[in-house]
Amino acid sequence: MKYFFLVVLLTLCQVVVSQDSLKHNDEALKDVSDLFNRKKQKADFNQLKINRAVTATFLPAVGYSLQTGFAGVFSTNLAFRMGNIKEAKYSSINTSFTYSQYKQTILPLTANIWSKNAKWNYVLDWRYMNYPSETWGLAGHSDPNVGYTINFSYLKFHQMVLRSITKNLFIGTGFFYDKFWDIRELSANGQPLTPNDISKLRKQGLTDHDEIGSGIPIRLLYDSRLNQINPSQGWYVNITWRDNNQRVGSKKNWQSLVVDVRKYVEVTKSGNKLAFWFYSWRSNTNTPYFLLPSTGWDDNFNIGRGYIQGRFRSNTMNYFESEYRFRLTHNGLLGGVVFANVQSYKEKLTSGRQVLAPAVGTGIRIKLNKISGANLCIDYGIGQNGSQGFFVNLGEVF
Repeated sequence: MKYFFLVVLLTLCQVVVSQDSLKHNDEALKDVSDLFNRKKQKADFNQLKINRAVTATFLPAVGYSLQTGFAGVFSTNLAFRMGNIKEAKYSSINTSFTYSQYKQTILPLTANIWSKNAKWNYVLDWRYMNYPSETWGLAGHSDPNVGYTINFSYLKFHQMVLRSITKNLFIGTGFFYDKFWDIRELSANGQPLTPNDISKLRKQGLTDHDEIGSGIPIRLLYDSRLNQINPSQGWYVNITWRDNNQRVGSKKNWQSLVVDVRKYVEVTKSGNKLAFWFYSWRSNTNTPYFLLPSTGWDDNFNIGRGYIQGRFRSNTMNYFESEYRFRLTHNGLLGGVVFANVQSYKEKLTSGRQVLAPAVGTGIRIKLNKISGANLCIDYGIGQNGSQGFFVNLGEVF
């Protein structure tokens, strides 16, 4: 989640819950907790050869980002593996609490849990957001100088269960529910909009009451990664069809399709790697305004480093990003990345040529947990027309 730019790391605590066996390959590996436990480093690492099956990381911090202003946040990450530890995939549970300068409240709970021997995959994404934020209208040629502030509250309730068809291939379904309410539009200076501006937003599909999308998803998933928190190998292919229907609570009938493809290639013995990400998101014209494809509004709020969340919005979006990840220190405590991405939208809402919005950037990685590989990711991205800023995640961007 790119909520904030880390300014002060107040505390960091790594907790061991249980243990199982797995050999560790790099006795020099360090994380932030070692900086506070130097006297026990050697003894602690001997215990790492009996791998910790469950670890937790707590991260309170303050910071700044384009969409939140100054913010305070407390994040928690729980990582664990079940079954045969040598072959099991990493499961994770994440939550945080954020309160920002712009009076935004953000409270997510996400989980990606793999059963013993990876026969079942349980996924949930629950969020509450009171989220005044910016919008610039629809299509790829929206004016960066003409934006609106929209106040709204948001409840997201997504969950899925997937069953293995064959090794690494899964199919499943669940229930997706999204509700937006208390929607109020303001000008960039915080004043009520003129009737003409309100009319423009209404034509683009924004309602002044509430928006509800409720439907049944079908997902086909191929995931050959062992560590979803910090992948170093394998493929991830996620195809999700969502059918929203008034019979299950949706205000309108509409459909969407998301194709999410990622590939990871280790290129050096020290663990440097290349990562590639393709994301295609398509939705029909009945889709509620806030659920249209948009910059930074994918499930993890990560698409489009270099641009503020919501900068582009349309009924179709294609996105490609590549990133080179490398160690800055031999012990793995610090790492770096360079990345480039491009997002494309139709010139008009449903027609016209593709308009491209490229961006580039670099960042650092701070190892928070040497067992799960969880990093604090601090990036700086630069897009077009002066767009630039910091983007931060607990865990890799993709």
